[in-house]
Amino acid sequence: MVMLWIKAFHIISVVCWFAGIFYLPRLFVYHAMADDQATREHLKVMEHKLYRFMSLFAITSVALGVWLLTYSWDYYWQSTWFIIKLLLVLGLIAYHLVCGHYVKRLAQDSDRHGHVFYRWFNELPVFILFAVVILVVVKPF
Repeated sequence: MVMLWIKAFHIISVVCWFAGIFYLPRLFVYHAMADDQATREHLKVMEHKLYRFMSLFAITSVALGVWLLTYSWDYYWQSTWFIIKLLLVLGLIAYHLVCGHYVKRLAQDSDRHGHVFYRWFNELPVFILFAVVILVVVKPF
């Protein structure tokens, strides 16, 4: 019964994390397109607060995921689908950290990426989400 509660909160944390992962790069697009300083300053505040918010859910997602892993350690480490999922999660963590880097660069007005770059950057987590959900539900390997 406890494991089901952990799993439920893990899923909730992942959903909240992905909400931030999807929206923050969209703010980067708006930031790169902004013509006036007042708009850029407003976006800086939004980006910073959203990054903080989603970081809390990234941490709880990973912590709860590790906790779930301890219930069937041998099963998971022998499952190809899980190893691939784990690699994708590590990629998502790297993506999250890169987002943090862009938040800092945009806050310092030192980022020179255009809105087209950020539009493409915004697409990567969609592919990770699709792959992870398929791996967890279908377990194709």
